[in-house]
This record gives sequence, C-alpha cells and structure tokens, in this order.
Amino acid sequence: MASSSSPPPPPPKLPIPGRRNILITSALPYVNNVPHLGNIIGCVLSADVFARYCRLRGYNALYICGTDEYGTATETKAMEENCSPKEICDKYHAIHDEVYKWFDIKFDKFGRTSSPQQTEICQAIFHKLMKNNWLTESTMQQLYCDICQRFLADRLVEGACPTQGCTNKAARGDQCDNCSHMLNPTELIDPKCKVCKNTPHIRETDHLFLELALLKKKLVDYINDTSVAGMWSQNAIQATNAWLKEGLKPRCITRDLKWGVPVPMEKYKDKVFYVWFDAPIGYVSITASYTPEWEKWWKNPDNVELFQFMGKDNVPFHTIMFPSTLLGTGENWTMMKTISVTEYLNYEAGKFSKSKGIGVFGNDAKDTNIPPEVWRYYLLMCRPEVSDTLFTWTDLQAKLNSELLNNLGNFINRVLSFIAKPAGAGYDSIIPDAPGAESHPLTSELAEKTSIRVEQYLDAMEKVKLKQGLKSAMGISSDGNAYLQESEFWKLYKEDPVSCAIVIKTSVGLVYLLTCLLEPFMPSFSNEVLRQLNLSPEENLSFSDEKGEIVKAKTPWDFLPAGHKIGRPTPLFEELKDENVSEHRKKYAGSQAERISKEVADAEATKIANQLKSTTLSEGGSKKEQKKQSGSSKSKAAEAEMSVAKLDIRVGLIRKAEKHPDADSLYVEEIDVGEEAPRTVVSGLVKYIPLEEMQNRKVCVLCNLKPVAMRGIKSHAMVLAASSDDHTKVELVDPPADAAVGESVTFAGYSGEPEASLSGKSKVWEKLAADLHSNGELVACYKDVPFTTSAGVCKVKTIANAEIR
Repeated sequence: MASSSSPPPPPPKLPIPGRRNILITSALPYVNNVPHLGNIIGCVLSADVFARYCRLRGYNALYICGTDEYGTATETKAMEENCSPKEICDKYHAIHDEVYKWFDIKFDKFGRTSSPQQTEICQAIFHKLMKNNWLTESTMQQLYCDICQRFLADRLVEGACPTQGCTNKAARGDQCDNCSHMLNPTELIDPKCKVCKNTPHIRETDHLFLELALLKKKLVDYINDTSVAGMWSQNAIQATNAWLKEGLKPRCITRDLKWGVPVPMEKYKDKVFYVWFDAPIGYVSITASYTPEWEKWWKNPDNVELFQFMGKDNVPFHTIMFPSTLLGTGENWTMMKTISVTEYLNYEAGKFSKSKGIGVFGNDAKDTNIPPEVWRYYLLMCRPEVSDTLFTWTDLQAKLNSELLNNLGNFINRVLSFIAKPAGAGYDSIIPDAPGAESHPLTSELAEKTSIRVEQYLDAMEKVKLKQGLKSAMGISSDGNAYLQESEFWKLYKEDPVSCAIVIKTSVGLVYLLTCLLEPFMPSFSNEVLRQLNLSPEENLSFSDEKGEIVKAKTPWDFLPAGHKIGRPTPLFEELKDENVSEHRKKYAGSQAERISKEVADAEATKIANQLKSTTLSEGGSKKEQKKQSGSSKSKAAEAEMSVAKLDIRVGLIRKAEKHPDADSLYVEEIDVGEEAPRTVVSGLVKYIPLEEMQNRKVCVLCNLKPVAMRGIKSHAMVLAASSDDHTKVELVDPPADAAVGESVTFAGYSGEPEASLSGKSKVWEKLAADLHSNGELVACYKDVPFTTSAGVCKVKTIANAEIR
C-alpha cells in the first residue's frame, strides 16, 4: 500500500570534486521591519538571479541568506511594540520569509542569526582571535543615559552629523545615512537618547577591540589579489580603498546590550558582540544550520568560490572587517572571491527608507496585483549597478507595456498562436520540420545575431552584470519580432510553405531559448511559457555546455524537435493602464504612517458622507449642489483643455550642431525626432553649453511650436533646457541613454493627442511652461509628474528646482 506522506527533503548540497562549486550569500536583511523594493533589488533578488543562473548552467550552487536578528535596532523595535526581542524576530522573520517567497526568491537556506550555531561559531572565532593576539582591551568613553540607567548603544543615540558639509541633524551613532560616514556616538553634535529624548553624558567603560592595523598586511594582500581575480565592482573597490586610505584603526567588537551573542569572558559577561562582528558570521552559522558538514563549504577555498551581494553601505563590513576576522583566526577559510554592490534605488522624488516608512514595501507589491515576474523584471532593469536609479510608477508602466507586453509577450504569443491554429491556417499545435534552415538567408542572419546575443548574455552574467545580461536576452526577443515581420510568415504559409516552416520552427526555438535565458530573472514567466510549450521545467530548464545547449544557439531551429505538440497559448502579460498608475502613485505617496493617517481620515470622511446621504436635502440645497457641480465640470473642462498632453515633446538626437552664421549667441542644430528628415532647430545656448557637448546627444524636443525665423534661419522645434534662478547656468533636459529616438515623452495621468500646432492666441505653451521644472532629485517634471520615456525618466545634471523652457 502506497504511503501518503510527503517525500523526504533532498540531502543537503555539498561541494562536488571536479565541478564548479559556488557559494552565494545575500546581505542578511535586518529583522526590524518589512523589506522595501530597494532592499530587495540591493541584495536578495540580485543574488537569487545569479544563483538561478548558476543552476541553469549546471554549476553546483548554494544560496544562503537569513534574517540578521541581534543588535540595538531589534531591542529598540521591541520597546516600540512592547514585546521581547525574540517576539519581534519571530514576527518579522515570518514576514520576510513570506515576502521573499512571493517574489520567487529560491534560497537553499533562509535562516536566522539568533541560533545556537551562531553562538557556537561566533564564540569559537572569538577564542581564535584572542589566542592569536589580535584582540585588545581598552577603556572607552561611551554615552550613558541617567534616565534609562544604561550605556547607550550606537543606534540608541541620534544627533547632528559632525562630517564637514553634511547637514543631517538625525545621524545615528554608528553611521550617517546622508553622507555614509561611519561614526562613534560621542562624535555626534547635540546627541539625544532615542528612548527618552534626554541628553546623555559620557562615562568610561571597558571593551574589546579587533586590531585591524596589525592585520593590514594580510588584508591588503587579500584585497589586491582578490579584487582583480574576482572582478570586484568599481564601487566596492572605491569604498574599500577609501577605508584603507583613512588608515585602519582598532574596531570595537563588544556592546552593552542584552540581545546578542554573549562574550565568553567573565569580565564581559554583561556584554554581547557588536552586530558588525557577529552578523557576517551569520552566513557561516546559517550554512551550519543547513548541514553539519558546513566546513566543506566554508573551509574549502581551493574548491569553492564565494560570491557576496549587498548594497553599498555594507561594503566595508565585507571587504575590511569580515575578511580581517577570518584572516585573524589563522584557519583556511573560503574567502570572498567576488562582491557585487548596488547603489541606491530611490523612490519617485526621494529615498526608500525602512525607518521612515517611505516607498513601496514587499507586502505593498503583492497588494498591487502586479505579478511578481513584472516586479522582478522592472527592479532588475533598474538595478543601480554604477549609480543611483529611480523607481517611478510611470517607468514601471512603460517597461511593462512596451518591453514585456508589446515586445516579449507579443513575440511568444504570435509564434505559439500561429502554431496552435488548425491545419489550413496554422500547424494544428504541431511544430513543423524545417529542412534547409541553415541555407535560408534571413534565418541564417538571425542565427548569427542570436549567437552573438547569447555570448554577450553569458559574458555579462559570468561577470555579475545582471542588467546587461537581461538586456542581451531581451534583445533576442526584439530580433525575433523583427524576423517575423520581415519574413511575412503569414504570406509564406500559402505562398512558400517550406520557408514558413523554417521561420516558425526557428521562432519557436527562440521562444524556448528566451525561456531558459530569462528564467533567472522571471522564473514564473518561464514556467508558464514551458507549460504553453508542453514541456516540463524540471527536465527542460537548462543551458549548460555539457548538454550542448549553448552550441544550439547558433542553430535555434534545433532547440525543439519537429512533431512536438505544444500546449494552449494564452497572453503572458496584462497592460497597466494610466488609471492604475495614478491610483498606485496616490496610494503609496508619503510615509506608511501618513498613509495610515490618511486611511483613518478617509474612513471618517466616508462615514460623514454616508450620514449626509441619508439626510433629505431641501430643494434650495439641491440647486446649490447642482450649481457647484456645474462649476466643477467647467473647471475640469478647463483643466482638460490645458492638458500637458497637448505638448508634442519627443526624444531627439542632435545629428549636427554648428554656430549660427549671423548670430554669436545661437546654435543651429539638425535634430532627428523620428521623422523622415531631421528638423532644423535654432537654440540660444552658445553661452552655456560648449559646441562639442551639443554633438550626437539625446535631448527633449518640443515639436509642435509654430516655426519661427531666427536671424534668417527658420527653427522648427525647441530644445528644452533648465535654467537657474539668476539665468547664469543652463542645462539640457537629458532623456535616458536607452530612450528611443522619436518616442513621445509622456506624463502619467495626462492622456490625449498633442495639438498639431500650438496656437499663439491660446497661449497653451506659455501657460503649461509655468509648471515645467526640475525637482529636488533633478528629475524633469510637469507639476510633480516626471517627463517619462520607455527607458525611464528625463533628468538634468545639477540644477535642482529650476524652470524648464
């Protein structure tokens, strides 16, 4: 009789001799709040994409993560919620776990740092460091709160940042979020206890220190060797070198807290290890909770490569402190080979912030009904690999509608729907044979392009350039759409059946190829496409050298066999409409606290409105209401009449710029705005922008102004630029580098067709121009709505809060 119990879990993965063994960690998310989108792309999602890529390629990969649970922030949150630190950790660990599961994050182990393994390994490392004389005792001055009767840990103190030029009045005692400088609490100006808001005073207390300066030679040798071999990202190298340049100082490893790993010395029995010391050890202890043979991963540098993912504020802990700790033990640890660091993902007009509740959080994403694969795609396309990037709802809409729906989804659906058509109109769901495909000119040209794209994809992914890898894969979809269009397969079906079969078999091969290459980025999408192809994910999701899949990229018609019956095609993506975007922008504006207040106010307003509805209005009241509604209608009509959608603003490319022959202050430009011929445009920018900077650059161009002659040359459009208050500085409004030439610049919530030509009498341009400006984040806006293209928002370089004309 068959057992109804579930099958036992697979045995833990261990390194395999002769295979490429890759250990992957994501910075451990702190457990005192719900993760926001910036946290997710910064480490957890990026590491997941790389782990999935490694599995796809047949590498033996182990992905480790978990919640960072010890430290001041947990104690503080427990005080706020009137419960114990353990209860806070239990609550938020479960929330994190649920959010990551919804985002399709596939850890091999998602653990916790508040575990027996953490205590055991952390204390063992401490004993080694003490034995090897890398630790010293020292008396330090620390802030003590008489009201709370305790020494204040770093995060329990706030004050003005002492760094010259920094204006942050609420810097934490360990680090300033504004300038990223690491601090000591006693350095803060006008410090306050976060618990009781009183001013603490300085008292002496003994602590243990790791002597980083004594470990410098070992550390620098490691950094010099590994940063080159491991192709560290530039921002990681810069942050590390900045620390080394400042000089390594003794770093305190103990704190006056209750919630943490106890220091195993009688003198320090009331202290715990500082979270920077014990948190990275969490990678090791979480692996130990996954397998008792954890040392085969963590003390096996000849056979294991360690890849670590994090945001830029975590770099010094992983390139200076944690390596110093491991080197100091004298043991043969698996040291980090490659570090992948992201800058900040900002939200609309400001920074994501867990502490302030600003931005879209993991549970919010679920509530939008936008599928996880869309969120994953958007966040990875916006991955801040070399500089900060900006999340906007309109950009999300543009990427979903133009890239996923109209490019990728359209290509796959066209191919599969045509195969699924009954005989006489299609192939009755059976993939046709395609003899002679290699000699079909259009197909062989596509195969060559595809092979190059795959090489670019593999090169980018091996170097952990995830955004570039995604773009290379999406390029295959664009090539596929162009191939379908150029082949006119719908005509070939009747006129040249052999060529039609080649085109369709090649195209369905591209569909399969895209399914594999995009699985690390959008796993649920890939599973759905495999279902529509009638293929099993377990058997078919692979792209390894051993199985010959990479070679097949040169002959995409060979990916799927003739005679295979596909499943039922259905659309893969849904359009995100303007009204949904407006709703989301409104719903997630401000902080979480402000949103809660608004919900309470809205509920009260609804209650009052319902009470009013139940009251019979007098005749006079009805007339007043009718008059009010009539006035409101007129106001809305006037607003619609003056919509920014009436402006025909496009992405233009200056093909050539030269000085006006008869005016020293004017340039004459030839600008491609997506029409048959470039437009001649005259601009008064000579005083502000050098001629060489005007050549071959993308600009925002207002295309429906009435042409006007300027010193004998007629100008057929206007280049938009931002100007400082005193008009001494002018900068062009720059579209994103990837924006398509000729595409319209749009404004979320404003729809309609631009006027053919703006009438001088109506003063439409003059009235609308009054609300065009750059905001504090240098984003070009109409009122508070960004200039948006399919590749993102338009910005200026340095002039904030400036008028745009």
